[in-house]
Amino acid sequence: MRQTELPLHRPHVLIARAVFPEAIARLSEHFEVEPNPDDAEWSAVELSRRLGGKIGLLATSGERIDAALLAAHPHLRAVCLMTVGYNNVDVPACTARGVLATNAPGVLTETTADLGFALMMATARRMAEAERFLRSGQWTKWRYDLLTGSDVHGATLGILGMGRIGQAIARRGALGFGMKVIYHNRSRLGAADEAPIGARYVDKATLLRESDHLVLVLPYSASSHHAIAAAELAMMKPTATLTNVARGGIVDDAALAVALRERRIAAAGLDVFENEPTPNPALLELPNVVLLPHIGSATEATRRAMVGCAVDNLVAALTGGTPPTPINPEVLRGPRWANRA
Repeated sequence: MRQTELPLHRPHVLIARAVFPEAIARLSEHFEVEPNPDDAEWSAVELSRRLGGKIGLLATSGERIDAALLAAHPHLRAVCLMTVGYNNVDVPACTARGVLATNAPGVLTETTADLGFALMMATARRMAEAERFLRSGQWTKWRYDLLTGSDVHGATLGILGMGRIGQAIARRGALGFGMKVIYHNRSRLGAADEAPIGARYVDKATLLRESDHLVLVLPYSASSHHAIAAAELAMMKPTATLTNVARGGIVDDAALAVALRERRIAAAGLDVFENEPTPNPALLELPNVVLLPHIGSATEATRRAMVGCAVDNLVAALTGGTPPTPINPEVLRGPRWANRA
């Protein structure tokens, strides 16, 4: 048997992190499944060891799928992520080896937009700071300037990255709160998408200068690393807020901490950080930042849909079906996939 051929016995797949029991049960209808019930975060060496003999991997954005790992496991045929982001996957290397990569776009759009808009509002209205003030017993009387924040309704909402989630946040701002929407993206939206919410395409410098509340929803890549750093923060209004629900690394967290401490911008709301799960210690010391542990998609219904999408992709890929959300669909037309079961 050649290395790239499927084994004759029941195929084996690996689940890299803990998932809902129903997902394991569904995969078990087709495969021998090795789960990770303890939700251990495997090292690269341990992940490689456990991938031995597996033809499929159900993964998150935390497992690095690179050329070295793929070379060590020539039987591997499909890597199916339960997340929308896939910057942890070397897609060209997968394509070169005929390994299908999939993600879970769409299923988390509205839930993440809910969280992003809520975080922006909490940041603007100083909600986390106000709760700490109350819990610590400091609230003893009303005062005209007590914990005054900034309005959301009627303000200018700036969005950097106008994909599905960015557009969903824009709709909430424009249609629900009468916000003026400006945005910057790699490409401009069509008029049919801009018109219903009155969105205005601007260059990045204009976006930074004019936004009252700037929300980051762009994918992480080498080109977007530190897209918001000291120079960009210096262009923002001192009354502006910054909300990041995209990926850690898009913001230079050290530069942000300085800008917040010196009140060069008013406040920030962060659901993602560099070096997760350990935020920059300087951010933890600041009152004018709302910090969340990367929970943008964290509703039970959405997390079930994310895992379900990954399972659908893995089952379809390895049983002759059509994977619903491939990242590199061209591999399915290659010789390695010509005689799928």
